[in-house]
Amino acid sequence: MGKIFTAIGLMSGTSLDGIDCSIIQSDGEKKLAIIKNLFTKYDSNFREKINESIEKINSSKDLERYEKELAKLEEEITILHSKTIELILRDSNISKQNIDVVGFHGQTLYHSYKNKITKQLGNGSLLCQLTKLDTVFNFRKNDIENGGQGAPLTPIYHSLISQNLNIKNPVVFVNIGGISNLTYIENEKKIISFDTGPGNCLIDRYLQIKSNNKIQFDHNGELAFKGNVNQIILENYLNDPYYNLLPPKSLDIKDFNLSSIRGLSLENSIATLSELTAQTIYNAIIAFEKKPQNIILCGGGRKNKYIYNRLNILLNKEVINVDDYNLDGDFIESQAFGYFAIRNLICKPITYPETTGVSKPCVAGKLIKFK
Repeated sequence: MGKIFTAIGLMSGTSLDGIDCSIIQSDGEKKLAIIKNLFTKYDSNFREKINESIEKINSSKDLERYEKELAKLEEEITILHSKTIELILRDSNISKQNIDVVGFHGQTLYHSYKNKITKQLGNGSLLCQLTKLDTVFNFRKNDIENGGQGAPLTPIYHSLISQNLNIKNPVVFVNIGGISNLTYIENEKKIISFDTGPGNCLIDRYLQIKSNNKIQFDHNGELAFKGNVNQIILENYLNDPYYNLLPPKSLDIKDFNLSSIRGLSLENSIATLSELTAQTIYNAIIAFEKKPQNIILCGGGRKNKYIYNRLNILLNKEVINVDDYNLDGDFIESQAFGYFAIRNLICKPITYPETTGVSKPCVAGKLIKFK
């Protein structure tokens, strides 16, 4: 039997809502125990500060141009992550001495599959110093350097969950965050993954702009239910060449914009954007020759009842929230990064040619040891 490690996983996603943090125990292979989950929210001013930085970065030259400004923001983000670790340790009554490693994703600032560039703000060395814990970070770099797109990273963790729950294959896990991505598991050796399209990013951003940050997201899809979908604008979005690309493929929130819905009412805009999320997930799922027996939703967007209902109707099949398996769908990715950090310690890969397009299976992340 392999050693059981205890890891903390950290994830701050493209929805920019805050930091998800999890403590898990695993051997880095088949065993998994989830010990504790905790969410800390970004305040609205800090969220907007991150978003303003994201809007400035459209190329590698922009990363260089704003290097000093971004370094300061990275320090702030890292400090917030260290405070989240302190909180989860306090709440779980687990001492630092029992933590083997931290998996630190950081905050995605820029991701371009076309240019093979990805940038996450998160200083692993600083987090290691602040927490006095061994830290693995920069999870996407090695994949990109070996021909991959650096995303999505979660398929191997979805596979672990599927095996632990004995879910019947083929199964599809759909993570609806800022961007939606899916993992198709036909069997343990055949896993395909890619970004399907926007998740919450367009809906959230439109509401934040229109409400001057007073409304952060469409609670339960209530606004979408009140609106009507503009089919012409929806078709315009769906005509993006990305959707015709074969996987592996990945997206950034910069790959979409809100200009198409100018002139629509608030409710009709949200209905159209929500339908875009549902339609692109549906289109991705039905493209598989061997149809999934189970479709499982994760991420914040699973709570959007409009998207959930539309997927049930479009697929003519009951879609399952991962919470129905007694798992908290808000923390799948933070748990995954704890698992990935353990995989780094035992030199096991997390990305594969079928999931990111990498040339060979790749171990991910850079380990910073405290001592």
